[in-house]
Amino acid sequence: QVQLVESGGGSVQAGGSLRLSCVVSKYTDRTACMGWFRQAPGKEREGVAGIYRAGGTTYYVDSVKGRFTISQDNAKNTLYLQMRSLKPEDTAMYFCAAQSGYGGSCRSDWRVDLVNYWGQGTQVTVSS
Repeated sequence: QVQLVESGGGSVQAGGSLRLSCVVSKYTDRTACMGWFRQAPGKEREGVAGIYRAGGTTYYVDSVKGRFTISQDNAKNTLYLQMRSLKPEDTAMYFCAAQSGYGGSCRSDWRVDLVNYWGQGTQVTVSS
């Protein structure tokens, strides 16, 4: 069983930065694509950023492009999400997630129903 453990959430003021980390217990073919989702109160969970582990291709939802950066350190089995220029609308619970690959890449839509493994989540709160 694959386990994902997030850390790094917290409270910051608008314009601030945070870096989320996700330690992955092991990699399998069901973790070919790693990503971050978020869910704000009363809203659906949405894919924020993703990365194809083998090739490093990254994906971002439009609302975070230019502000968030997803990266990985394979030696540490760790996924990161560097978040800059944070806005109050970024406030949410952030979840690390793993999906299978599709034809040598990741799906660009980052569907919740295709996630194989979830972390427990880490809260990010951005105040104005």
